[in-house]
Amino acid sequence: MLGASTLIAVGLIISALSLTEIVARDSQRVAQATPPTQSTPDAETKPPAPPEPGTTGQRPSDIPPQPARPDPDAQKSGAQPALPPAPAEKTAPPIREKEK
Repeated sequence: MLGASTLIAVGLIISALSLTEIVARDSQRVAQATPPTQSTPDAETKPPAPPEPGTTGQRPSDIPPQPARPDPDAQKSGAQPALPPAPAEKTAPPIREKEK
């Protein structure tokens, strides 16, 4: 019990010291996480970046969508399914009532 009380007291003292040190520092320096950005050398002489390519917002229509499972006629002619067959469902025997 004495050891736990000592650890709690030491933790509170360290927390208090840390808080007083943070308050004592310059607040702007604490808030600044990274140094301010600087301009790249020779930024004035570099050509501007090319504009972003415009998108139409439509899907390409030159390739029609393919079904994951071809119909039976297509499978007979050699078309392979895009996905493997689904696993069979597992069933268990019915749960029996407990006998009294």
